[in-house]
Amino acid sequence: MNRFIAAVFIWLVCALPALAQDIKVGIIAPFSGTFADYGKQFEAGIKAYQKINGPAAGGHKVQIIIRDTGGPSPEVAKRLAQELVVRDKVDFLAGFGLTPEALAVADIATQAKKPMVIFNAATSVITTKSPYIVRASMTLPQISAPMGTWAAKNGIKKVITLVADYGPGNDAEGAFKKAFAAAGGQVIDSIRTPLQNPEFAPFIQRIKDAKPDAVFIFVPAGEQSIAVMKTFNERGLAQAGIKAIATGDITDDHVLNAMGDAALGMITTFHYSAAHDSPENKAFLKAYSEVAPNAGRANFMTVGAFDGMGAIYEVVKKLNGKIDGDKAMEMLKGYKATSPRGPIMIDPETRDIVQTIYVRKVEKKNNELWNVEFDKFDNVKDPGKQP
Repeated sequence: MNRFIAAVFIWLVCALPALAQDIKVGIIAPFSGTFADYGKQFEAGIKAYQKINGPAAGGHKVQIIIRDTGGPSPEVAKRLAQELVVRDKVDFLAGFGLTPEALAVADIATQAKKPMVIFNAATSVITTKSPYIVRASMTLPQISAPMGTWAAKNGIKKVITLVADYGPGNDAEGAFKKAFAAAGGQVIDSIRTPLQNPEFAPFIQRIKDAKPDAVFIFVPAGEQSIAVMKTFNERGLAQAGIKAIATGDITDDHVLNAMGDAALGMITTFHYSAAHDSPENKAFLKAYSEVAPNAGRANFMTVGAFDGMGAIYEVVKKLNGKIDGDKAMEMLKGYKATSPRGPIMIDPETRDIVQTIYVRKVEKKNNELWNVEFDKFDNVKDPGKQP
């Protein structure tokens, strides 16, 4: 009789539907310190995605575990990744606002076979450091090369480059120079600024004295972009006939209004603008305003997190919650979606994003500054990985 009862019990347990398993996503980013806004924008993007799509993917609740690097802190990022994998047993690693932190975690993703989704860090080489890395944001060559092409074709012949002295700055400068030269332009000087607490005044004065047609700028979004444009304005470069051209980090939607009229007329190339006119962007901005009502304007990092979560949800649904690193990466290769920024795809060969790069001009509408798109380059891959 006991055997019969045991057999019936086992049959009943096996016949019950499997309980949906929670999926854990470990977010590694700076939520404090100089780059704290990066993490806050990631969190808002995640919340906006879940506001629209719900907290579960295919019946599996997606749990977000946030870890603060206080960045840029590669050693801290690596330690946090180890803890997330070993102690918290996360299914995905994600976030990574800064390149040094992403590079520090690459080996952990490889050893643990954990899919690692980059929400922002933009140095081209990152995806080559682990077969488990996929990027939902951009690369600096992807947005700076189109600016080189556009500038040379629109009357800008002599340029000085001003870039932050770390991986993304080097990438941005290199791709801009290559594209600008190929289109007939000339870079007459290159200036590198410290990543931490730069003083822009002497660099801007050096540019003014050299009298180029334009200065091409890349610095980290946020405090530095405000500071460099303030100095550009105070030193009177625009009045001297020197144009400011840049990657879209410099006119980050989140801080654009804080720059004031000094930013008016600035031309940038980028993959997202809050002014982008599409149903998907309107739905995204509505959700963002509801989950982060006092956080200011959404920006490219918010969208990077939003789209990164879209990719994670897709994998969870297709694998029915049973996350295997190798299977997940195969599904992410070739992943397509219609983002708030426009159509996106993950390049199966490089695991980097393919997307539209827009040429934008800062304009004032209803007493606010906006990056207004007026030209574009379709289906841009990362030039840093092209022959």
